[in-house]
Amino acid sequence: MIRGALLLLLLGTLFGCDDMANQPRADAQQASRFFPDGKVNQAPPVGTVARGDLAREAVLAERPALTVELMQRGRERFEIFCSPCHGVAADGNGTVVNRGFPRPPDLAEPRLIAAPDRHFMDVIAHGYGQMYSYAARVQPADRWAIVGYIRALQFSRRVEVAELPEIDRNTLERLP
Repeated sequence: MIRGALLLLLLGTLFGCDDMANQPRADAQQASRFFPDGKVNQAPPVGTVARGDLAREAVLAERPALTVELMQRGRERFEIFCSPCHGVAADGNGTVVNRGFPRPPDLAEPRLIAAPDRHFMDVIAHGYGQMYSYAARVQPADRWAIVGYIRALQFSRRVEVAELPEIDRNTLERLP
């Protein structure tokens, strides 16, 4: 008797749930009578933050210490994302310029040397002129690394050879 009742209950739950497969729904981009604006896709409520965004964006608040590891990461990221347009020396002579794309500015121009670090962070995140946003491609921590590397490139292009440490001068003199 108990087995029969359990079997009947089990069969009832398996076959009684068919209504769930036929629930009303709306496809994206379709019209809707449910929402006042008639759209299925709704903007998120004001102040909505995606999971993990606060921690991710917190990295942008403060510039990290300039370490060898940060500079190596900055060089790697710069060569991947920036050098196709700006060139490996940040002089604006990247490979895309040779193919007809507009020449970006030389990052060692006086106005860019004087620009605050935040300027470069904003340009990476939001784009500028012909450059589109790299916010989705370059992580916040990597943006700081790129800015640090840009600063190193700027310095390297305006330092006199006589100002270099002796070991670096000797290395340069041995180059062909």
